[in-house]
Amino acid sequence: MVAHMVKSIDQMILIRKGKVRDVYDIGDGKHLLIIATDRVSAFDHVLPTPIPGKGIMLTKMSNYWFEKTKHIISNHCMYTNVLLCIWQTELYPDITERSVIVRKAEKLPIEAIVRGYLAGSAWKEYCATGSICGIKLPSGLREAERLPSPIFTPSTKEENGAHDENISFDKASAIVGKKLAQRIRDISLRLYTYVSKIAEACGIIIADTKFEFGIIDNKLVLIDELLTPDSSRFWPAAMYAPGKTPESFDKQFIRDYLIKIGWDRTSPAPPLPPEIVNATVQKYREALRYFNIKTEIINSSC
Repeated sequence: MVAHMVKSIDQMILIRKGKVRDVYDIGDGKHLLIIATDRVSAFDHVLPTPIPGKGIMLTKMSNYWFEKTKHIISNHCMYTNVLLCIWQTELYPDITERSVIVRKAEKLPIEAIVRGYLAGSAWKEYCATGSICGIKLPSGLREAERLPSPIFTPSTKEENGAHDENISFDKASAIVGKKLAQRIRDISLRLYTYVSKIAEACGIIIADTKFEFGIIDNKLVLIDELLTPDSSRFWPAAMYAPGKTPESFDKQFIRDYLIKIGWDRTSPAPPLPPEIVNATVQKYREALRYFNIKTEIINSSC
């Protein structure tokens, strides 16, 4: 049991401050505390304006999907009710709703991206080459069109704000080994097929999503976040029609705003105006509602 080992966040060591999540070593050598903050990133930059309640919503969404998919592959979660493990803290007064205790894992240096529809950077690459990450696709596909079958398009996993790079399966195999790359691909495609059916029944299209994997006791497990608006492209099925990418329940809304104002993506990121913050909160909330994930405890200042 972890609870008796932990009294306060002040007794833990901050080992990583990511774009969104803060990771603490709780001191037992086996477990970590992951706190999802309200920070938001776009184009590999953390923006100066937080999105109120975002970390709570991401945590609730990830926990929902980790539970739904554990029959396919194990995950790193140990305790989703951190109230059992840690006192409240002034640093994070709502820590019990935005945190999980997880098993330590060896993080693999690739991200597993599965695409079921032609959107975002994949659409741009297809227009230029007719392929995505070395995978040749039929000619004549339209923007946002459903692919003949989902495809696995890995990328590098860069730290410290470096830009992730889309790579071929062969390059992913060179990084982690062919056998492991094949297993990651097979599990990722199986996960996507399974969760897409659940989402479609709820009125959501999962256009693409990112999985992250690690190794615990020599076994492959899911880690980090899972099927959140930060890691996935969610489209309302009722608004979908091939030929144009529909508005999505994710941070693409923020990216579109930054493109509109002409930010060069290299200078310090600009603050977000209240109307963009408020609209983003509502998009994240709407994704939760579609999956019937309760949000009553989320107190937003918007």
